[in-house]
Amino acid sequence: MFREGIPLPLVLQGALEALQVAIFVALIFAVPVVGVWLTGGWGNSSIESALRLSGQVWLKAHGVPLDISTVAADGVTEISGVMTLTPLLFPIIPFLFAWRAGRRIARASYADQLWQGIAGALVAYGFFGFITGFAVRTADVRPHIWASILMPMIILGIGVVIGTRREAGSWSRLIGVDLSERIAQSSQASRWAGSYVAAITKSAFVAFMGLVASAALVLAIALFMHWADGSNVYQQLRPGLVGGIVVTLAQLAMIPNLVVWTMAWISGAGFTLGVGSHLSPFETTVGPLPAIPFLTALPTGSLDAAWLFILLPVLAGFAAGWWFMREGENHFDDWLDRKIQMRWLSFSLSTLFLGVAVGVGAGLLTAFAAFISGGSAGIGRLSELGPHMWLVAAWVAGEVAIGVIAGYLVSPYLERDPVLED
Repeated sequence: MFREGIPLPLVLQGALEALQVAIFVALIFAVPVVGVWLTGGWGNSSIESALRLSGQVWLKAHGVPLDISTVAADGVTEISGVMTLTPLLFPIIPFLFAWRAGRRIARASYADQLWQGIAGALVAYGFFGFITGFAVRTADVRPHIWASILMPMIILGIGVVIGTRREAGSWSRLIGVDLSERIAQSSQASRWAGSYVAAITKSAFVAFMGLVASAALVLAIALFMHWADGSNVYQQLRPGLVGGIVVTLAQLAMIPNLVVWTMAWISGAGFTLGVGSHLSPFETTVGPLPAIPFLTALPTGSLDAAWLFILLPVLAGFAAGWWFMREGENHFDDWLDRKIQMRWLSFSLSTLFLGVAVGVGAGLLTAFAAFISGGSAGIGRLSELGPHMWLVAAWVAGEVAIGVIAGYLVSPYLERDPVLED
């Protein structure tokens, strides 16, 4: 019995929901591309070429790599490369539609039936990606077929699962298992260990989000300070009304990438902006760059005091250590206190372990962010863009660990017990 939705088998309903997502997202990307074509922005290309470009943008919005080839300036040599860079704002669009589809699937089924709707949605979306990957192939751009199937399925799957969980209200209802009952049946030691690991994980997330917020603030200030320079680049490009809108939307789509690159910069690890170019608080080596307005915000001039920016990850770790102290789940310290008679030693070891654990967690989150934010723009110097994921992870892990230890030690003195009135 269905509470809502059309009276169809769940597999078919999931497939229809996924096809709606695919079509809506395709239209969103097709409108600006076709708009530029209508204003003559793509030269003498046909409407078929504009539609193929729309499909390529659809695939790129799902992180699909594109093989790109072109002819060199001599008119004979063929140059090829792989475009792996994905503007991170693009995948948010299919994710939001998939989140909505997941909620609709959840309304139409019981908890033990959800897999049917999700499976139908994944198969249909993967098939749409497969067809798109073949349909938009040209002599110059060739999508990876397996990636055209799998990457859209991953984006849709994440959105659908989160959407179904949102509608179900809890993961327990989503998977049909009462986790509270399972936890209640476990031993006290297991529950303490689970609480400690959960607190560590949440603290690492607090540190990571603090780093993201710091990077976003630094980026916003840099863009504001170089607003006039960016406006001059717009005037030099002369893109026209529709072209200017497309250029602006493309830059907005890159904002999440720029935030991650700024994270890498303030950590001290820095990032690469083309072959032979590297930017960090300690050095700036930049070669020729394309005329893109947001590139005017790159740090230039004297960087003598730029090393102070590495204090921002330490402050993020400090906030995470303070949060952990307020959470009150340091069961590892309680365990060491029973095993080691010298309190100064047990406390030192537990605090050191806390800093390392939270730092490693924040470093892993940063590594993932660095991995998805960078890549190659295809051919030429811009075949290397973004931070080195493990290098920035190591820097962030060390800085956050120092901050966590300091925050955990200092935070008790920053707390104030509430005064009880008579």
